[in-house]
This record gives sequence, structure tokens and C-alpha cells, in this order.
Amino acid sequence: MLTGLVAGCATLAMREFDQRFGPPDPQRFDVPAQPSAGVSYRKDIQPILERRCVVCHGCYDAPCQLKLTAWQGVARGSSKVPVYDADRLLEAPPTRLFEDALLPSQWRQRGFAPVLNERDPGAENNLAASVLYRSLLLKRAHPLPASPLPPGALDLSPDRAQSCPRIEEFADYAASHPLAGMPYGLPAISEREFSILGRWLEAGAPYEGDEPLTPAQQQLVRTWETFLNGDSNPERLMSRYLYEHLFLGQLSFDTDPQRRAFRIVRSVTPPGRPPAVIATRRPYDDPGVARVYYRLVPENETLLAKTHMPYLLGAGRMAKFRDWFLDPAFPVQSLPGYAVATSANPFAAFRDLPLEGRYRFLLDEAEFFVMNFIKGPVCRGQLALDVIEDRFWVFFVDPRAGASAAVAEFLAGERRDLRLPAEWGSTAPILTPWLEYSRLEQHYLRAKSQALEQAAAKGMKIDLSLIWAGDGGNANAALTVFRHFDSASVVKGLVGEAPKTAWVVDYPLLERIYYLLVAGYDVYGNAGHQLNSRLYMDFLRMEGEFNFLVLLPQPARRPTAEHWYRGAPQAVTDYVYGRNAHFDRPNHIAYRSGDPQRELYAMLRARLGPVLGTRFELAAVADAALRRDLQALAAARGAGLAFMPEVMFLRVGEPGRAAKYFSVLRDTAHKNVARVFKEAQELIPAENRLTVVPGFVGAYPNALFSVRPGEVAAFAAAVAALESETDYRRLADRFAIRRTDPAFWAASDELLAAYAAWAPAEASLFDYSRLENR
Repeated sequence: MLTGLVAGCATLAMREFDQRFGPPDPQRFDVPAQPSAGVSYRKDIQPILERRCVVCHGCYDAPCQLKLTAWQGVARGSSKVPVYDADRLLEAPPTRLFEDALLPSQWRQRGFAPVLNERDPGAENNLAASVLYRSLLLKRAHPLPASPLPPGALDLSPDRAQSCPRIEEFADYAASHPLAGMPYGLPAISEREFSILGRWLEAGAPYEGDEPLTPAQQQLVRTWETFLNGDSNPERLMSRYLYEHLFLGQLSFDTDPQRRAFRIVRSVTPPGRPPAVIATRRPYDDPGVARVYYRLVPENETLLAKTHMPYLLGAGRMAKFRDWFLDPAFPVQSLPGYAVATSANPFAAFRDLPLEGRYRFLLDEAEFFVMNFIKGPVCRGQLALDVIEDRFWVFFVDPRAGASAAVAEFLAGERRDLRLPAEWGSTAPILTPWLEYSRLEQHYLRAKSQALEQAAAKGMKIDLSLIWAGDGGNANAALTVFRHFDSASVVKGLVGEAPKTAWVVDYPLLERIYYLLVAGYDVYGNAGHQLNSRLYMDFLRMEGEFNFLVLLPQPARRPTAEHWYRGAPQAVTDYVYGRNAHFDRPNHIAYRSGDPQRELYAMLRARLGPVLGTRFELAAVADAALRRDLQALAAARGAGLAFMPEVMFLRVGEPGRAAKYFSVLRDTAHKNVARVFKEAQELIPAENRLTVVPGFVGAYPNALFSVRPGEVAAFAAAVAALESETDYRRLADRFAIRRTDPAFWAASDELLAAYAAWAPAEASLFDYSRLENR
């Protein structure tokens, strides 16, 4: 199809391009062409885009902001302005698909350029004047070698400079970057896939519209929208709280066999009328109307592992909401306004909601809410994530102790000290907010420590009963968080060996982390907003660690904190356990060994035993020989592991047969995580470890490996013996499925199918933008 048509375009100037293909018409795709007897977008095109394109063009950091997760994203096109800019002095205008503009012509006014032909229609123009088609064609003309690309051949780093050529610039771009065809840095799509996409583009990229809801789904939406839009003040306050905590999630109904995903939005229009979404930077920003209505709208973007956060709605969930927020009669004389001093502070905005209800709501799906910290709009963030260790465990204070009347009274008195940096907005100075909130945090920690001292003096026992055990059946009681340098993951359970640190999280800490990193965080904010959020998270991490230290024997607390913060300034360890967070009483836990931290982990594991699953345990691998070899791999230690990827998926099986998949995660050891910059100076390579688990952990695989069952022992031995990049190259030569491998897409399809079979409720698309080239 028209392969030779584009040959003479390289030297065309803008005016000549317009003369040849006609002037641009930004409104051409405001109303999509209807499909004829040709190709269907939903049935034929979307699956190809998802498996071959969305795996890089899905998140906020999609190259050139080209999000191919929906037809509307294809029609929106690309932008030369990156979303992530750590040097930004002023906030940037948000560019959220389906929110900040709806029509392609509106996106043109915001600087986006088309990747479809917006010039004179016709089969030839629809191909020759399409950046999307010509990018695919460029890859076919210049395929990648099967071996790793030589240095300088193609920049594959996530932070690479992006050209984002418009159609008038494409010929020059192709001449200068012949290997930059799409999919970028990956093999070409198949002849069949290319033919289908070509016929669709040739026909004008028709679109039959979003998939309609079934009558049953429509009824479920009506039921929930009725519940969410009650008229009484308690109902309206509850719904505002629910919205501010669920707005990033993909909500589905437990009785819907399709599990169609929805988003909760604020709308000008009430149920029964088409939603008119109110787009604000933050979910608690002033909506500009006297009353908002909470509506459920279909999630029409492809689900990504990076951003997919499923949350089930059903009769049981609604009953819980009533029990937590409505059945205990409580007065709400007036609803909170949207002045930032109130709306940015959940302890002020929702002070009239029952405290125990708020805490149980968060605990009931704790993984979901911690997932919001991890999977929110921050698609990349080494600076943001160097605030946490590479792997740690999270426990929670039991609500019977952490949501009592005394705690409610304490929080009411401390709500001013619990304010958060988002009060300063998205264009914030750097030093002033940090100094202010540092003082507030010090005041709060002193008050909290004094309250703890007073409670202990009155006979409150500091023992394991303070740790929530999941009410005997909730697996959210224990979580493991993994950091993968510039991304992170969270799963239920106590995964891997005993970690260096752990957190014990109470209600105010959980709520503040959520409002700091989710509700109050603006990915389009300036450098000051981003840095203030990072610095404040230091305080919250240390508070969680302090809560854990209180459970250790009194003499072990300070030495343990100092081990966690080797090389950190004294002021830092004082935050963890010193003049600010001070508790100088013994607890009521009996210790018998010389390693109290490990002993405490064992006691916590025993307490939570009934709710701890084995999903991520190697002990659950039925094949004894395979289990032994994987355990040998997990036992690897030391500096040589620095040559391993952060996240690796390991396929174990014979070619052409169903295989087992495992995640191999590098735990990079740090002296401390208290410094914002120069992270490399805090590394301790000799203490590096691996965590090996069945299934899939991580949204951004760095490498794919495939071994036969009888080769796992040799693979583990080679990993343990790594001493150089050359050693790793030999390992990859033998076992890796490199991103340049002609068989890569077949391996990817099998991988995604295995993920869907292993975790059907969670499975979505991995992002390949971090795949290594080694």
C-alpha cells in the first residue's frame, strides 16, 4: 500500500506540504467517521494497539503524550511538551484525556498535533499525511538487529529527549532517525497487523463509538448513583469522602460478569441526565457550582498494570458504607466548603464523619489505598521514590485502639498540625513550605508521643493486640511494598525474607499519606510542589517506622533506628526516635532472643497467620526440584546483583508449552533513604538481595528471561556469580528474550495471557518503556 508515495516528501516545505495534501482541518475528527463494511476499531484495531502500542503509549509519560489507550487518544495526537519536568518553575496546564478537553480540535488549541490525517481526505492522503502510518512504515524500512543495539544507535532511556515530529517534519525526522520507527526500540508488528492498521487508516480511522452498557449495568449504575446522591448532609458528606478516595480507581460491580470498569466523577448534572464532568486539578478543588453530583462513567481507556486499581461495588459494600457512615446517627450542621485550608485537610473537611468508619473504610481495602500512592499519576519518579526502602512490610493499628473516642478527640485538637503542603497549590516555593510543615510535624509528633506516654501511664498495654489482624479474614492486614528505582509495587502479605524496615500505620498517618501523594498531588505542579511533597513524605515514613520501633524492647529502639539510618544526620534519627518522637517506656511484649526485630517479625507473622496468603511464597511451588532451584536463586547476595535488572520476569518451561512465570526483584540496599539527592552515595552493594516470587510483581519489566526447568539451577548459579557487565551479557545471551528479538512479540503475548490467567481481576498491560538494551 502506497509504500512509494512518501518517497518525495523529505524536502517539502510547510507550504508545499499544504499544497500537496491540503490545509489542516482540526475539526475533521471531532465527529469520527462511521465504519463501513471494513475494519472495526473495537474488534480489530484496539487489540493491535493495546498489545503493540499501548505497552509504551499508555501512562502520563507516554512518549510525546501520545496515549493510544482509546480512539480519543489517537485522535488527540501528540505534544512536544512533556508532562514530567522536574525543573518547571510554574504549574503546567493539565492535559488529562477525557477531562481537560474532549474534542481533537480543542486539543489542537492546547498545542497537540495530529497523528492521523487531518488534511484533504482520501485513501492516499490518509496514509501519506499520517504520522502514525509513516512511523510504522519507517520501522518496516529499517528493522532493528536481533542483538542489542550498539551504543548511540537509539536512545532507549525513559528520560531521553523526544522529537515528537509533526507530519510536516516527519520526512526530515525519518532521514535523521532511521531506526526510530514504531514500535520504538521493539520489533516491527506483523504483516497481518500492519495490513489491518493500514486499511483502517486508509479508510479515515473510523470509530463505531464506545461499547454501550448492558441493561443490567445501567441498573447497577442507577442504584449506586442514587445511593451516592442522597440529599441529607450526612449523605452528602459521606459521598464527598468516598469520591475523594475512589476517584483514581476502576470501579466494577461484583454481580456484573463482564466486570465493566467505571470511574466516579463529579458532575454538574444529576443522575438521569448525561454526565457533565467537572475537571479540576484535585478532587477537593472548588467545583464552581452550588452542588455536585457523583456519577459513574465507563472507563473507556485500556487498563494498564501501572494505573489499574480495581475496586468492587456490591450490596455488601453498600451495607458497609451505611454501617460506617450513615447508621451511626451523627450531626452535620453544615457541609464543609472548598476553601483550601479546609478542603486540603481531611481532618478538617471530614471531622463530622465517624472516625472509626473512616478508618475501617481505609483498612477494608488497604492494598487499594496504598496502591493509590504507588500507582497514581506518577508514572516515573526516582526522586519521589528514593524516600522509601526497596522492600518493606506494612502493618496497621487495630481500629479498636486507633479509632477510639480518645483518638478522635486528640485528632480534633491536632488538625491544624496535620495540614499538608498541597495548601500551597501547584506553583509553590521550595524552602518556605518545608520549614512550615517541618514545624507542624514536630508539634504533632511531640503531642502524639505525650498522648502515648499518658495512655501507657494509665495502664494501656503496648503489645501485639494493637496490631490489626484483619478481623480474622481480611488479607489487607499485611502488605509488602517494593521499590523498583523509579516505580514501585504493593501486594498483600509478608513477601520475601525479613526486610530491613517496617511501618506500623495508624489512621492519621494513612490519611495523610493519601492526601499528600494522591488527592493533593498534582503531576503538573511545579518543582516546588513536587519537592515539598517528597520532603514531607520523609516525615511520614519516619512516623510509620517510629510506630514499629515502639513494639521493640526499649534498649533496642535507638540502635535499630541508627542502623536504619547509617550515615544520616543526627536530626534525621531524632525524627525517627528522639526529641520529636519520644516514648521512653517498656512495652508488654516478651522477647527471648538477641535479635528482637526478627523475633517481632515472627510474632507478627504468627498473629496475622490466618489472613496471610501463599500467593507470593516459593513454598507454594509444588515441584520440589524447581522450588529448590528458585530458592537458590533467591539466596543470591552481594554487589554482583547490581548488574541484575530491577524487575525481571522469568519464564520456566519448554518452548511451545504452558510455562510457569516468576518475578525476580532486586532489593537494592541503602545506608539510609533520608537524602533527597545523590542516592548513589547511600548504596551498600554488599547487602543487595533478590526476592523471587511466583507470578507477577511490577508494572515495568526491565528484562524477560526464559529457561527450561532443568536450567534453573544453572541460571541461579550464573546470577550468584555475576561480577561484571560482561558476565551479565553472557547470562542474557543464553537466557534473555531481548527487546530486539524477532520472537519478542510472541513472548509478550504469552506473558500477558499468563498474567490474565494468574490474576484475572488485576491483569492489565505491562509497560515496556523500561526494557533494557543489554
